[in-house]
Amino acid sequence: MKNSYLLLILLFTINASAQIPAGYYDSANGLSGFALKTELRDITSQGHISRSYDQLYDGSGISGSQGYVDTHSDVDVSSGHIYENDGTVLDMYSENPENPANDTPDEGMPNAPTNDPYNFTHVTDSGGNQTEEGDCYNREHLVPQSSFGSNFPMQSDIHHVIPTDCRVNNFRGSLPFGEVASANWTSMNGSKRGSSDINGYSGTMFEPIDEFKGDIARALLYFATRYQNTVDGYTSFDMFNGTEDEVFFPWAIDMLLDWHYNIDPVDQRERDRNNAAYAFQGNANPFVDHPEYANMIWNPTPDTEAPTDPTNLIASSPTDFTIDLNWTASTDNIGVASYDIYINSIFAFNTTNPSSATATGLLPDTNYCFTIKAKDTAGNESGFSNQSCEMTTNNGSGTTDCANEDFTNIPTDNPSGYADRMWTGTNGTWNATRGRVDETITGKAITIDCRNSSNGTLTSPTVAGGIGNLTVTTQRKFTGSDGTFDVLINTVLVGTIPYNATEETTTITGINVEGNINLVIQDNDSGSARVAIDDLSWTCYTALSTNEFKLESVKLYPNPVKNNLHIALNSQLETSVNVFNILGKKVISKTITSSDTLNTRQLSQGIYIIKLTQGHNTITRKFIKN
Repeated sequence: MKNSYLLLILLFTINASAQIPAGYYDSANGLSGFALKTELRDITSQGHISRSYDQLYDGSGISGSQGYVDTHSDVDVSSGHIYENDGTVLDMYSENPENPANDTPDEGMPNAPTNDPYNFTHVTDSGGNQTEEGDCYNREHLVPQSSFGSNFPMQSDIHHVIPTDCRVNNFRGSLPFGEVASANWTSMNGSKRGSSDINGYSGTMFEPIDEFKGDIARALLYFATRYQNTVDGYTSFDMFNGTEDEVFFPWAIDMLLDWHYNIDPVDQRERDRNNAAYAFQGNANPFVDHPEYANMIWNPTPDTEAPTDPTNLIASSPTDFTIDLNWTASTDNIGVASYDIYINSIFAFNTTNPSSATATGLLPDTNYCFTIKAKDTAGNESGFSNQSCEMTTNNGSGTTDCANEDFTNIPTDNPSGYADRMWTGTNGTWNATRGRVDETITGKAITIDCRNSSNGTLTSPTVAGGIGNLTVTTQRKFTGSDGTFDVLINTVLVGTIPYNATEETTTITGINVEGNINLVIQDNDSGSARVAIDDLSWTCYTALSTNEFKLESVKLYPNPVKNNLHIALNSQLETSVNVFNILGKKVISKTITSSDTLNTRQLSQGIYIIKLTQGHNTITRKFIKN
């Protein structure tokens, strides 16, 4: 494998005369749909100078441009990503953009100077023979040459012809871009080839890492626009449907718009590259300068149709802290994205599950009434479902899990790289910093980098229901020294979790914090290692469910209450009064020494729990706020 240590002394500034001129897109103002696309075709055709194929490498003979040296160099442009800033070739098929340059090598790559699996020096490492990744780089046509017969100016159009590793280029071939369900080959940075995970296409696809999906989508949208007059003949490319207007099959345009807007939006690195491309050949990619054009062309009519109402909602299988929900899924003209769950008419949580959910963190012996709404990808909401009510049990077990995460849903792009990770688990959105995803314990695990000053973290979503006992499995991977993680609950340190080379399950008992819980597991510099975390869970906790003392002669009235709730005590003992909402959050707290009133005007309508404590004696009651 070739690794280049030579840094080129390059100038990355663009001559002011090469900047995309003001007013470049003025003639497109006020247009939409395919009329806008046609005008953008005219704009991008005018001034476009067809360059030679070899000029892509260094812009030889072109005043004010160095080709790929200007458009595809690994430089830090402060765009929110971490690059090595070493002037080597920025290869979308080998770049690991989230990895800091001073990170130590991973196992299996002892000679790698950075976390990129390999690096290429501009021009020096171009072309040549390839038997494995890292041997050379060449020119990759995102729209395959075979579809347009290697004709100019398509063959040397720098907006869609990019520098990539020779080997990966060969493995991608002429495959359509897409999302892979099962990979039969994966590059060193996580790009992969394999069976389709896209509805509407059943063949083999090539999937780049998320970091560059938007770049590739915008290049394809540019090609479909710039070459509108001939693109209907390029049907050997499986993403094209043989039309001049639409160009793409529905599955393809839906995916490209998702990559363009959601997965990898335009950043400053790409804007700089677009300016440099203009300097090279005299035209720009309009979808970089105006991301909104894509929707204006291919999705000019916004989705305003709401999903149908969910039906047949049934609340069932109660425990002390949970109730199961099942319903008949809604339908939508585009697609249902998620469901909002309401408890006693108050929004509680959202789920992407199509027909079931579990409400957690509830209080024992409490009646809960549920309704749900469906939401589509455009944010349109259905009406409410029917209402279904169920009462939690009061078995006093105190062992029901409020949170349970097995890390099954961690994204797998760039699996061996240490990057910020975000995924939706059982209880909501989890986040990890300096995390990799290719190591396992009992199954998929998140591996946190705690070497030196890496300071990796794992952060839970906010989960209602309190926390009693926390259980988690850890194992040190690769080399390094043993140590511990700090465990913080709502920013307060509550204990530590050890790790070593042996798989170890640890339980921290008696944390006993009520209400909404946010968990952070973080490096504390006690060791220096990469540590896998798996099978994390914690039990619910509320003091209301464990105290069964009786307080003599307590009366609460009126119930339901509108303004003042009267508390009648048959004693002069100091009494602590705490009121909790249905999610376990404390909303009122005061101390009384005799009969008193409680002002409830500030409370929303719903069911509340009041806890009255005298010394070691506690009683809880429910009341309804109208």
